[in-house]
Amino acid sequence: MLTYEEALRRILEAVSPLSAVEMPLPEALGRVLAQPVTARWDLPPADNSAMDGYAFAFGGQGAETLFPVEGFVPAGAPLDGAVPKGRAARIMTGAPLPAGCDTVVPMEDVRVEGEAIRLTAPAEACSNVRRRGEEFSRGEELLSPGATLLPGEIALLASAGIERVKVVPAPRVALLSTGDELVELGTDPGPGQIVNSNFHLLAARLREEGCIVVPLGVARDRREELTAAIGRGLDADLLLTTGGVSVGDRDLVQETLSGFGFHLGFWKVAIKPGKPVLFGTALGKPVLGLPGNPAASAATFELFARPLLRRLAGFSDCLPPRLRVTLATAVQGGEKRQRFLWGVLSEREGRYAFTGIVGSSPVMQRVFDVASSVAVSNANVLVTGESGTGKELIARSIHFNSPRKDKPFIILNCAALSEGVLESELFGHEKGAFTGALATKKGRFELAHEGTLFIDEVGEMSLTAQVKLLRVIQEHEFERVGGTKTI
Repeated sequence: MLTYEEALRRILEAVSPLSAVEMPLPEALGRVLAQPVTARWDLPPADNSAMDGYAFAFGGQGAETLFPVEGFVPAGAPLDGAVPKGRAARIMTGAPLPAGCDTVVPMEDVRVEGEAIRLTAPAEACSNVRRRGEEFSRGEELLSPGATLLPGEIALLASAGIERVKVVPAPRVALLSTGDELVELGTDPGPGQIVNSNFHLLAARLREEGCIVVPLGVARDRREELTAAIGRGLDADLLLTTGGVSVGDRDLVQETLSGFGFHLGFWKVAIKPGKPVLFGTALGKPVLGLPGNPAASAATFELFARPLLRRLAGFSDCLPPRLRVTLATAVQGGEKRQRFLWGVLSEREGRYAFTGIVGSSPVMQRVFDVASSVAVSNANVLVTGESGTGKELIARSIHFNSPRKDKPFIILNCAALSEGVLESELFGHEKGAFTGALATKKGRFELAHEGTLFIDEVGEMSLTAQVKLLRVIQEHEFERVGGTKTI
């Protein structure tokens, strides 16, 4: 079976962004720009005031300088004529600077004396003035292809007079549920039946991702129904199915797809949940078959469908950012398949903690992606102590069930880390503390004390390195251990 990383690589290599379309700017929210956008004019279009105050020509005026006031300049209404030197005009924020003026003092820095003002502090040359083209100039590139049009980008383009943009459109996703046991919401299930909750979870997630959902309903486990539904679904940009992809007598999705020239990308991935996930292309369209189990369906949507959709939509970053987290609860490992856990990610003062939820429903908690979940074979945390709570480290580790049930295992993946990371981030110890820890031969060592067993799964550490590791652990109170090593 493929690993998760290999399966994801195959999906992303097989899928390309959709062809760009032109649409009105207000409709392009969340879309990815397909061509550069340049400004139609300068912004600001003229020198203008950054404050409510008084405009005049700077001449080194100090405090107590008196200016007779001539004219009023509101925003959107230029002053006719120039302001004579030695005089001032009242001006509002955003109003064009009158001819003959280069400086603005705010209202709070003057004292009004009848038809004149007196400075209460020395003036500064050219202060409180926004220059023409200060934000952008005509012909300047404002956004490049690949930019996501969020509210700020929409406002920027609108201010530059851009009415229409060329973007990668929202993917149209045909959503098909399969199985004789499914009934639609609003129908009370009979014996052996369940409500088709998968549809509602996936449809909601698709809309969250900015997709257009094309509902195909429920196809019974019959070839003729599946053929008709799949045929309609291949008119969309992606056909997403749930159920019918395992090895049962009525798991007919892959067999039915063969009638549409289905090219298999992969079937079955070494993960849990979600092993029987299916991917390929039919009639030039990507097809992703998710398991029917609700937890597996929700998990594989995050792990496979979301990156696929982001590639279709033109995003360059198809995967979420990686997070360094600390385990708040113990997790179980030791299986042959890479395991993904449901849980809650919490943040406090810039630090993240992951609390696993055993047996939770996907409608309660969304699975975290490989980057931000605790994947049993590729976690970013280290579990310490019998309580299962963790300290933050950049290391692959897991809290295993020990052959001796009262003793937890702790695994360090030294090969995944550079020596610099080991020194500066793992324990902050002096250079050379982990000499020998990056050997390639598999081995293990045990620091047997108070029920703690350490295993180095990828490096047979030298005795010197093991002694140094023990000293580091003791010095940093990482784990209260002692005694001698046991191979």
